[in-house]
Formats: sequence, structure tokens, C-alpha cells
Amino acid sequence: MEQPDPHTPPPAPGRVDGVPNPMSGTQPDGTGFDGLNRRPGDDEFNRRPAGDDELNRRPEGGVALSLRRLTKEFDGVPVVRDLSLDIPVGSMYGIVGPNGAGKTTTLSMANGLLRPTAGQAVVLGYDVWADPPAAKARMGVLADGLSTFDRLSGEELLHYVGLIRGVDPGQLAERTGDLLAALDLADDANKLVADYSAGMTKKILLASALIHAPRLLMLDEPLEAVDPVSGQVIRQILRSYVAGGGTVVLSSHVMELVEGLCDHVAIIHEGQVRAAGTV
Repeated sequence: MEQPDPHTPPPAPGRVDGVPNPMSGTQPDGTGFDGLNRRPGDDEFNRRPAGDDELNRRPEGGVALSLRRLTKEFDGVPVVRDLSLDIPVGSMYGIVGPNGAGKTTTLSMANGLLRPTAGQAVVLGYDVWADPPAAKARMGVLADGLSTFDRLSGEELLHYVGLIRGVDPGQLAERTGDLLAALDLADDANKLVADYSAGMTKKILLASALIHAPRLLMLDEPLEAVDPVSGQVIRQILRSYVAGGGTVVLSSHVMELVEGLCDHVAIIHEGQVRAAGTV
């Protein structure tokens, strides 16, 4: 199957498979991805010119995420060892393995939360540790177990994250409303996140990861402790996201979940990739 061009804007705002397209955010320059041309700096976020050669370069081979010999040691004990993996653009890629296999550590090194002892992680042509602003502008992250600003309402949280991510304030309210509606949270938009159920919390964190319309999503155990109804909503959103041109990398210790949702899978055990391929 032909992979989507990683630098071609997704479909226009609308619906994919009956739900609002999570990839439909636009910028004033019309690139189609909120925050794509923005990097942290003085005076809010400094925008890079749409014609910048570095911005418009294509990742080699249509790879959204490339991990090369990633290694992480704690007190001299290796947890991840020389792990290499390529995630194709436009894929729903599952990373599966038993508890303690190194899945969370691997994703944390890939998304910039945990510095590797050795190795490299590259997101759409940008090294996560050599050029963090450029790499992180192109990814959305749902990390398992991290605290959030739960004394904000769901709507306030999305607005706050959107501003940090450089979303155009003129588009932020519409973007927030679309995501709340798509994730079935519109009726609870003014409720404090602290009062959300486990399923609602996962959904609002997924919305936070999507608010700037990133090209790549990295999700650590996105369906753990989620009720069946919320789980189905999350699956539908992720399928729509991939259909709109995005790439998803998710971890799980449940093989049945990965088989039913993903088109690619890598099995990790004792900090190494034991097998990888299509489902």
C-alpha cells in the first residue's frame, strides 16, 4: 500500500469515518498542521519560513520515527540495549512486550522525556536530542503516569496546551471544541480534570496530544484502565488520525489489542526488538 507523503497536508477540515478529522488543524500560511513551522523562542514562537529548505526536506524512505542503537542504563544496568527500529509514515505501529520489557523506556527516549545513554532518535528528519524544538513540534505525546494540570477544566487544559504548542489563538477555540466533541467530552468541558474518570482522563490527554495537529503520535498504554465505550472512541479517533495522514506509535502489553488496531508491530523483550513486521 502506498504510504502518505509526510509533507503533504492532510484532508481539509471535516470528517473521516464519521468523526471530525484530528489532522485538520491549519496555520495562517495554509500548511495544514498547527505548530509545524513554529519553534520555541523569544516573542512567543518564532515561525520558520514555509519555503525553508530544512523545513521542507523529506525524511529518507518515508520514515516517521527512526531509532538507532538506543541504549539506556540505570546504575550500570542496561534496560534497553542497542535497540533499532523504523516506523513508516502513515502506519499504526504497536510496540508490545511483557511488563518490564523496556517499552516505556524506549518511548521516553524517543519522545524526549528520557535522555538515552547512547543512540539516536529521529522524528521526521529531526534528531530528538540534537534539535529538540523541531522534533517535538512534529509529535504529540501521551505518556503513562505523568501528572497533568488537573485543577483546570478539560477546556482550559486544551487551551493552555494549545498556547504552549503555538496554535494560532484565532483557531484555538474551534480546534478545542472539535476535539472535545470528537472525544465525547463536550458535555464535560467545564468539569475539572481531577474529577474525570480514568477513561475521560485518557481522552483529554489524547486531545492534548492532538491539539497542535502533529504528524506523529507516541502513546504509552493509551487504553490501559479505560472503559469499553471510551476505548472504542479512542480507537476510532486513532484510525481517523492515520487515515488523515498521521502516524501512531503505541505501546501495550496486550497482544490482542495490538493485533486488532495496528498494521505493524514490534515485540520487545529484555530491552531488545525480538521481531518486527506487518500484522
